[in-house]
Amino acid sequence: MRSLPWLPAILASGCASPAPPETLRLVDVFESERVSGREVEPAATPPRLEWRFDGRAPARLEPLLAATRGWRANADVQGLAVREGRLEGRTTSANGILSIERRTGLDDPDLLHAIEVRARVSAGANLTVQTRAGAVDLARVRDPFVGAPLTTFSTPILPGERFETYTIGVTTSISGARIRSVLVRPSDARGASFAIESVRLVFRKERLAELPAGVSWQGLSDVYQETIVTRAPQTARFPVTLPRRPVLDLSLGTPDDGPLTFRVAASSENGPEVTLLERTLTTPHRWERERVALGGLAGQRVVLSLSLSSERPGAVGFWGAPTLRQLKPPSSRRARGVILIQGDTLRIDHLDAYGYARPTAPALRRLAERGVMFRNALAQTGWTKASASSVMTSLYPTSHGVHRIPDRLPASANTLSESFRAAGYATVGFSSVAFTGRLTNLHQGYDELHEAESLPGRGGPHASKTARPIVDRFLAWLEMHGETPFFAYLHFFDPHSPYEPRPPYNTTWADPARRDVHLEEEERLKAVIGDPFLAERGMATREEMRKAGIDPEEHLRQHKDWYDGSIRGMDDELARMLERMRRLGVADRTLVAFFADHGEEFQEHGRMWHGQSVYGEMIRVPLVFSGPGIDAQPPRDEVVQLIDVMPTLLDASGLAAPAGMQGLSLMPLLTRGRSGAWTPRPAIAEKNALADAGFPNAAESVAIVDGEWKLVHNLVRPADKPEHELFAFLKDPLDQKDLARDHPEVVARLAQALDAWKRGARQARLKNDAEQTEGMTSEQLEKLRSLGYVQ
Repeated sequence: MRSLPWLPAILASGCASPAPPETLRLVDVFESERVSGREVEPAATPPRLEWRFDGRAPARLEPLLAATRGWRANADVQGLAVREGRLEGRTTSANGILSIERRTGLDDPDLLHAIEVRARVSAGANLTVQTRAGAVDLARVRDPFVGAPLTTFSTPILPGERFETYTIGVTTSISGARIRSVLVRPSDARGASFAIESVRLVFRKERLAELPAGVSWQGLSDVYQETIVTRAPQTARFPVTLPRRPVLDLSLGTPDDGPLTFRVAASSENGPEVTLLERTLTTPHRWERERVALGGLAGQRVVLSLSLSSERPGAVGFWGAPTLRQLKPPSSRRARGVILIQGDTLRIDHLDAYGYARPTAPALRRLAERGVMFRNALAQTGWTKASASSVMTSLYPTSHGVHRIPDRLPASANTLSESFRAAGYATVGFSSVAFTGRLTNLHQGYDELHEAESLPGRGGPHASKTARPIVDRFLAWLEMHGETPFFAYLHFFDPHSPYEPRPPYNTTWADPARRDVHLEEEERLKAVIGDPFLAERGMATREEMRKAGIDPEEHLRQHKDWYDGSIRGMDDELARMLERMRRLGVADRTLVAFFADHGEEFQEHGRMWHGQSVYGEMIRVPLVFSGPGIDAQPPRDEVVQLIDVMPTLLDASGLAAPAGMQGLSLMPLLTRGRSGAWTPRPAIAEKNALADAGFPNAAESVAIVDGEWKLVHNLVRPADKPEHELFAFLKDPLDQKDLARDHPEVVARLAQALDAWKRGARQARLKNDAEQTEGMTSEQLEKLRSLGYVQ
């Protein structure tokens, strides 16, 4: 069995922290026995939101129709009725859907924690539930589950005669105010009979009312932290030995209306208890950062106390990422800070550092000139969720198992952020889409994670189209943590479609007079694009553009002009961040790595969008390293991979690499005179056929690059595509000329190498959570669930 690196810290009870002495996270040494007032009741237990069919519906629900208690069905369900306290019916296809519309409680900001369905189903594999912010007319929508993957949740079912309770954990941020409709697909089988006893939505306050004081992963306004949760008037105590120059970093917050007073105190063996911090919060749903100086107690054995007080006994308080740190000056050439920046959907051939005519990214070019830029870096796949998982684990998609939108990394994965956390680094992440956060289990190892929904302007015409708020938040975080070792992940979304950037970048290269014409063309295209997923996004083929009476060259030019403007907007925020780092005095001791998770298609192979192939425009990406320990040098031509990022950053920081990584450290190439220590090897990219329902192009391909050649093996393909395609990798970066017929011996050699790689990648597959947690106690499993590591 593969080891579980997170267990020593998460499951510790009275044990020392695995981090070095200068860093001690209180979440790792929390003991429930040291909490006074453990039996405090919650201030108020919120009413349950539950639909029952036995006549005992809670008052929180709206008036119900008599026959089906307000539930409706689409045409694929027959005989829907309430019988003997159960909602019963039978599916006539795999898409039988039930729905209910809420009419009260739509102003509730509380977050959805889980969905619980108690039902009996005769056949099928999965039960699926979806929430919607608006009303749904099942008579007019064939499959409402397509197009809303982030609010759709599934769980395996046990067909038979017994009633089962199915509890589905929610890994995206959905407030009660965004749940007007609830849809249930009780089975994905045709001809399945079902009987439902109840459907329940479990919200966070209800969940907190059930939890004792303890450690969990909690969010306020979609900013999440490792958290110690207590209720007034509880006090949690921690006997610790303080380092030299100690400080206590933490954040304070509450989901309840105030006032709520947080108090941090310390008592030494021979002295009285001293109050170090007292802070009263009156505003819920936001974190307040604090740094508590402990210099007067340096080196002493003390008991730290975290106490809550309120006029309302039971009010909930969040102690976010409370960590004892030792401040100390930089003392070596190695990086004490590491920043990993992901430019989403960023083509390498649209960057001036790589020879593009427009100055789209001068700050990135200057960063590359001070460090090392790779001309031939390959992403391991062509879309964000799977690619980011590869970067953060140093594993190929076949090995980490993230292929579809619902897929999550197993808790046993060793993530980059976990490695830095275990070494005592302060860790923070900023995610621009749900794919790089809790939805993928990529929150593992972060003290603090800003989910996409926390960003301002969500839902507007330029929602998430600017790195500006991420840079603002990171710089505020850096001002507190710049004196300590830190790791930060910043996900910039600017180049992603829709390409139109915020002003002034929308007119940097694009003609403003063409804007309205272009948008009108996109609406016309939606009527002729064959694929519903691409039609929704206006991503047309050249033939579809002509069919709509649109000049393909003019339409693509506007796309690219906006795309380039988006890149420049992102780059200006990067420049601002680097400038502020210099003023803070942390630039010289901080390693910055920049990469793109994948590129974008502009019809080089007939289509637009991404995630559809392993061709050059999709998987050849920028990769730059700059900072202490990195020698400035001309661009490198070696073929490297994004799975090499994790071992490189750990090596540059002097940290041991976890076992099982499939990438290699690039440090021999980043330091002059060490190139001889680098051994070239083939690079691999995958396009999996298991992309989520509705995702375009269900083909499956895998590519291998070895030296001057690139072979694409099309495993699942349309009839007109060959099984193998061969390209001159260095001479033909966009894979335009297939040379397979001219070089059959190269095809055979690389095909054999691909087969060997596939066997090894499959053997290295991470075991799923059920396999990994077998034999754990219920208490251990609850700790992992409370942190969102397993469901």
